[in-house]
Amino acid sequence: MRHFSSIRGPRTAAGRALLPVAALLLCLTTAATSTAAPAPPAGARAGSDGSVSTAAAQAQVPTGVTAGVAVYDRQTGTFTEQVNASTQFRSASVVKLLLTLDFLWDRGPNYTIPATDRTLLEPMLRSSDDDAANHYWSAGGGSAIIDRMVTKIGLSDTAGPPAGMEGYWGYTAISARDTVKIYRYILEQAPAPVREFIMTNLRQSTRCASDAFDQHFGIAAAFDRPWAVKQGWSGEYEDGACGPSATVTSKDASESSATLTPPASRAAAQVDLSRPALHTTGTVGAGDRSIVAVLTLHPVGTSYGKAYTDLGRLTRSLDVPGATRPTGKWYGTWGSQVHVREAATTASGSRTRLPAGVEVLISCQKQGETVSVPPYTNDWWAYLPQYGGYMSNIYVTSPDNRLPDVPLCTTA
Repeated sequence: MRHFSSIRGPRTAAGRALLPVAALLLCLTTAATSTAAPAPPAGARAGSDGSVSTAAAQAQVPTGVTAGVAVYDRQTGTFTEQVNASTQFRSASVVKLLLTLDFLWDRGPNYTIPATDRTLLEPMLRSSDDDAANHYWSAGGGSAIIDRMVTKIGLSDTAGPPAGMEGYWGYTAISARDTVKIYRYILEQAPAPVREFIMTNLRQSTRCASDAFDQHFGIAAAFDRPWAVKQGWSGEYEDGACGPSATVTSKDASESSATLTPPASRAAAQVDLSRPALHTTGTVGAGDRSIVAVLTLHPVGTSYGKAYTDLGRLTRSLDVPGATRPTGKWYGTWGSQVHVREAATTASGSRTRLPAGVEVLISCQKQGETVSVPPYTNDWWAYLPQYGGYMSNIYVTSPDNRLPDVPLCTTA
């Protein structure tokens, strides 16, 4: 898969558009009992949905980025961050949470997910597999899935794709506050088997998505485990090359910017379908204490690494109760698809390749093989703990070969 599938939907109307199908007639009822939210502390401000906010947002939104942010502390029953929380964004793969809930709804406490469905649902949740989403979107009746979930969960800003684009499940509209509601339903109201299945898979989110994009951004990079994430990306990004054997391929003509530009028939749509989107959602901390939803749009032409970095900086700026932040220093990088190696030598195996220009966390550095990229030469290597490997300091954005504020690695 490539990035345009991550919108998420077909690449072209002829190639991957999903024809509307009749909705499955499921006798769905809310079988779970609700867990009462804690009483708000004195001085808290109540929201229209019964939630409260206790502090002004400290979110630092990078220049040029449009963001919708909501951070909800389940321990206190309060929002610690809200920025454009009701603004609608195209969901990209975040909608896969709703596809899963719709499929599992009212299956009964002793329902066992068939093996054939596990082989679709698990990679859809862990690795954002698009083929699985196409299957459930079609089988569930397309936009009828969204209509059911809006009613059953009580969503305020969520709606199906615009008229004429019903096959594009990633064009479903969603907001940060509705994303919080979805996670709250999963954690506080869904039957235990549903909750455990979804959250177990989100905790096992893979670094490399099914379409070879590195999805270890946002929550997954900003905070140490425990966390559980469902990420989303959509737009005219360069092709992914995550993993030791992934290859970079040229774009298909069908993935041109012209394809991504909404036609006149969609001009009245509420959701921006043209700017590249990158979203990080999930839970952070022991007991899934905080629910975090950060939905972003970036200027047309933004690279994946730039969007990845800007989303990371925004996520790291948030007040997230219960979060533990990783140790190290964040540095920018340059170069295209730079390898992260098992050791400080180009002969060692590659763990993955970095999105071009992405910001990385460096915990220590050591001397190793001398690398030359004229006019630069450098024998220092940086250890990237979140990748479990080394990259040559020659690709780190720093005036010195040896990084001035990074300690020496004390192990081989």
